[in-house]
Amino acid sequence: MPALLLLLTLLWSASSTAAPTRVVELEIDGPIGVATADYLNSGIEHAEEIGAELIIITIDTPGGLMKPMREIVQGILASTVPIAAYVGPAGARADSAGTYILLACHIAAMTPTSHLGAATPVPLVNSPAKKDSDDETAAPAMDRKIMNDAVSYIRSLADRHGRNADWAESAVTDAATLTAQEALEKNVIEFIAENQQELLALVDGYEVEIAGTSRTISTGDAEIEAFEANWRIRLLTVISNPEIVLLLGLIGLYGLMYEGWNPGAIVPGVVGAICLLLAAYALQVLPVNYAGLALIIVGIALMVAEAYAPSFGALGLGGIAAFVFGAIIMFDSGVPGFGISYAFVIGLGLGFAVLLIWLLGYLLKLRRRGAVTGKGSIVGGTAIAMEDFEGDGKVWLEGEAWHARSRGAVTKDEQLIVTRLDGLTLDVEPVTKPEAPASD
Repeated sequence: MPALLLLLTLLWSASSTAAPTRVVELEIDGPIGVATADYLNSGIEHAEEIGAELIIITIDTPGGLMKPMREIVQGILASTVPIAAYVGPAGARADSAGTYILLACHIAAMTPTSHLGAATPVPLVNSPAKKDSDDETAAPAMDRKIMNDAVSYIRSLADRHGRNADWAESAVTDAATLTAQEALEKNVIEFIAENQQELLALVDGYEVEIAGTSRTISTGDAEIEAFEANWRIRLLTVISNPEIVLLLGLIGLYGLMYEGWNPGAIVPGVVGAICLLLAAYALQVLPVNYAGLALIIVGIALMVAEAYAPSFGALGLGGIAAFVFGAIIMFDSGVPGFGISYAFVIGLGLGFAVLLIWLLGYLLKLRRRGAVTGKGSIVGGTAIAMEDFEGDGKVWLEGEAWHARSRGAVTKDEQLIVTRLDGLTLDVEPVTKPEAPASD
């Protein structure tokens, strides 16, 4: 009897101290880019390491880049932990690339006021052939290849989990969209839930297939753990913003230009180099048009020329226009979330143009003024005689008394020009004054 009581006590203690079921929450909030893919795949690895019961990916996105989206889908398909896509909070959307991600997950759910769809690849949206004719043969071969690839891809994702592949195809070919209720009725999603807690209650006991094996999800006592991005992913998220890239590039160029015009400043050169490297890295992961980048460089060159050779504003205005159009063209990819504000570009162009022209003008004035310290500032400077002397005497120059030599007679308080510096002795001569014109 005592042994039985001891055994029951141990079993009760073990059950009361057992670790609760863990659910990892990941979040897609905004356009899908390289940083998003890194974050989600890191979160999936973390969930696998801790033995999580479920991963919830909360989605609110207008879409994004195709390559990062495919990397995310590959990570979802390879996951050993069931993944539920949840379009939320209220009013959220899973458009374009977000639809592919939702269909790839083992469970798809939405809030009542959310929607999904519009998964047509971006290069086809503004295709001239697509606008001129509905006949597929009129579209360029490349457009047809992109369309066929996207259709096959999204159908395979829908088929994998027994969802409506015909609607998935229409989301690509016709940019079809669905509300949450419509998606549930058309077998595009499995659940509608007001919040994550309701979603956990709905999926408790739900069966999914992972690597050919059926698995029952148990989330009755689950605790949700939000997975936070590390500093590298956060940095990449910030610098992947087109407006931040443009700002970093300008700071980098201006910093290096200032260092070139004023050697030895060090700080502007270091900051400029770092900013340019960050901007160059971000340009590798963003959809950019390099013709726009060339226009930006031309614009900056014209602004520099305006400072060196004033043209009554012609070069400066041309530089501002080239910069603004270049920035707009560079990020005019049509990819949701990766455009740029026209107001931001115009304001930035005007602000940096004024700064550049003022800075160059200031530096040119400094150069024309010549040296202000050392031997260069002494020779040619104006000294004041401190006494009457002929030969050697004392003069006052730049706040100091100097020993001076003069070939002629000097009177006290007379202005003298320094012609030579010999050690600590100044060679001086009187300031010549123009002779008054002779009277008739």
